[in-house]
Amino acid sequence: MDERREPLPAEGGRTERPKHRGLRRFLIFLAVLAAVLGVVALAAWRDGTGFDALRRYFAYGTGSGGDAIRYEASASNCFAAVEGGIAILSDRELTVLDESGGQVCRLTVSLASPALDACNGRAVAYDVGGTELCVVDGSGEKLHLTTDGVIYSATLNGSGYLAVTAEAANCKSAVSVYDPGGVEIFRFKSAQRFLSTAVVTEDGKNLAAVALGQEGGVFTSHILFYDLTQDAQEPQETVAVPDDLVFTLGATDTALAALGQDGVSFLPAAGEAKRYDFAGWYLRGYHFGGEGFALLQLNRYQSGSAGKLVSVDANGEVLGELELGEEVLDLSAAGRYIAVLYTDRCVIYNSALQEYASLVGTDSIRAVLQRQDGSALLLGAEEARLFVP
Repeated sequence: MDERREPLPAEGGRTERPKHRGLRRFLIFLAVLAAVLGVVALAAWRDGTGFDALRRYFAYGTGSGGDAIRYEASASNCFAAVEGGIAILSDRELTVLDESGGQVCRLTVSLASPALDACNGRAVAYDVGGTELCVVDGSGEKLHLTTDGVIYSATLNGSGYLAVTAEAANCKSAVSVYDPGGVEIFRFKSAQRFLSTAVVTEDGKNLAAVALGQEGGVFTSHILFYDLTQDAQEPQETVAVPDDLVFTLGATDTALAALGQDGVSFLPAAGEAKRYDFAGWYLRGYHFGGEGFALLQLNRYQSGSAGKLVSVDANGEVLGELELGEEVLDLSAAGRYIAVLYTDRCVIYNSALQEYASLVGTDSIRAVLQRQDGSALLLGAEEARLFVP
């Protein structure tokens, strides 16, 4: 016999209906959600990482892992983060994979000294001392070039402008600039000075090139600035970096960073240049991918692991400093975050080098790529996995 019971009357003789209970649960859910969002907003207000945590939650859920991104093992592999995926360059091929490991493009190359430079979702692959160059992003190949002379360096800025420094006939070196669409918009030849590298400023209006030389028996570097809005073969401005050999240029949002053996000089668009001097420490590693800072790894001695990590802003002021007592295998910076790969773990720091997250058991990992949302790609010999704080 099917026995049915009527709901007991609530106080006052009324019966509580199921839809009222559902409404109450929904209101409780909204209250909890508001509390969570309040905590996230407070964290975001304090250091900006709260919004990134919320973005990671909706993008990846909770925890790290996911399917591995697999690729062909090679001792010459170089890696770069591209929008929505990863670019892998070896001496034989350039491959772009999406975030699920699907192949976006695969290009056959023949490179004696493969090099990869990346910025804001694009990467340029080239052969140092060769003549082949290719630009890719998350959708595949964007530009392919064969230069007349051997390539010294190729750099991308955050807006997608490409600067190629190469050998050229009847001069010491030449620099060509290509817009994001791959059209050459500027070219000049340097007859008197050797130019080692160049980069387009973030606004796309100026080109900065490193000229190397000697004065009074010591190495001297000059940064030559060219106005890309004018067809001028002479530099608009020349900034000397005395007693130091500048070997690369980077950007820290508000200034150009000229990195040498003894320090890094920050050259703003207007105003006095600032400098952070290494003060006798030896440069071991660096990365310019961070938002508003340069990351430096300095050693007390020419060999060994006794050293420190330093983050420096565009005013030459130290944002954070971390003493090191163990070997650093790799480091990477993007957005507000810094990833450091040690022999047994990977640690993500904020720009002040305060620990944000860590992952142990990374013995098989050989490199790390920090991403702007705070996640990081851990790169092994044959596969990459995502580390989500």
